[in-house]
Amino acid sequence: MSALPLGIFGGTFDPIHFGHLRLAQELAEGLALEAVRFIPAGCPPHRTSPSVSAAQRLDMVRLAIAGNRRFVLDEREILKPTPAYTVETLAELRQELGAAQPLCLLLGADAFLGLTTWHRWQALFDFAHIAVAQRPGFSLSAWEDTMPEALKKEFQRRLQVSPQNLKETPAGSVVTFSITALDISATAIRNAIKSGKNPRYLLPDEVLQYIQQNHLYQ
Repeated sequence: MSALPLGIFGGTFDPIHFGHLRLAQELAEGLALEAVRFIPAGCPPHRTSPSVSAAQRLDMVRLAIAGNRRFVLDEREILKPTPAYTVETLAELRQELGAAQPLCLLLGADAFLGLTTWHRWQALFDFAHIAVAQRPGFSLSAWEDTMPEALKKEFQRRLQVSPQNLKETPAGSVVTFSITALDISATAIRNAIKSGKNPRYLLPDEVLQYIQQNHLYQ
């Protein structure tokens, strides 16, 4: 019997918000994922260091996913003193979970377009499938036209029409999945707080209370 895929969801989560949570929930349901592991980045290699500490971002993710049995917190990248690359994290998970367990890296459409800038990006497919979350009305052909040529070749070769087939193999496919459009960004939330506005209803109340109690993003 095939094992259900395990979702892997990384990011700075600076702060985590309903856009992140809804993406994880809808992909978990739509792709029949056993669970989604949230893996906050410790020293993100692709951007400047967040203004809040890694421990505080970890706390916020813990608060945000509490009560959802399908969501799991994975601290491995936070605990690393050096930048953690996704391909290395996936390799670790593969070693821990075995060769047969399907893994599924969850990405937004914009993040996927930048995949060729990632460390050893082609090796990602050796360790996991990639699920790309898209907004309703998304034009797959127009999106494909904006891909770098190397990425387009991989995408066309690996595109899996049926998400249900992800459990049949441990890695190597790409699926696209339409999710609810929530135009929420961590940058906008940070800017709102900095300018004295209230970002309530963009992120869980528990996370907002933590931000206020610890005077973050001010």
